Amino acid sequence: MASIRSALRLAPRAQFVRPSTISRTPIAAQRYASVVPRPATDTKSAAEAEQGSEDLAGIGDDPNMNGNYPDPSLTSALPVKRQHRDPYADWWDPQERRNYGEPVHEDNDILGIFSPEDYTHFSSGWGAVLLGTFVGAVGVLCAVVYRYYPDKPAVSRTFEDGLETELGGPRARRARNQEEGDVAALDRTIA
Repeated sequence: MASIRSALRLAPRAQFVRPSTISRTPIAAQRYASVVPRPATDTKSAAEAEQGSEDLAGIGDDPNMNGNYPDPSLTSALPVKRQHRDPYADWWDPQERRNYGEPVHEDNDILGIFSPEDYTHFSSGWGAVLLGTFVGAVGVLCAVVYRYYPDKPAVSRTFEDGLETELGGPRARRARNQEEGDVAALDRTIA
């Protein structure tokens, strides 16, 4: 069966016809809607309904805190995301890739077919190689620019006597001369 499934998956779709899901029962044995209405009342007694709710509630503890919802991972292929299931298999619900009676997982919003798709184009190791290549290429580009970027084409301007007359005369605070070296911290006291 697996070889047929893989052949169907790999072959072009137009060459193979998917087996029909039409019922094989004879026409006389099939049930159709009747003119006679069925009774709309529930024939279960209150005791049977109470027993059914007790069966659902469970007797013991609820370790998963999910209302004793059945764990589908014990009985089916879940919790595999539905996008990873075989799209060409004969599902009862082909869009959701589910079979009839298969319990819906409690995390169906995450595992369902309409959840955001897994990014499976390449592995995390190959992603690290690509990221390292990008960082290395940017580093090499920065090194080349640092090595060959031209220096400043001019020298900073200097003035004799620190522009004393232009800055207010002899009583003004003077700009330092080149001979003075580093300037001490400003004295902020008022004289």
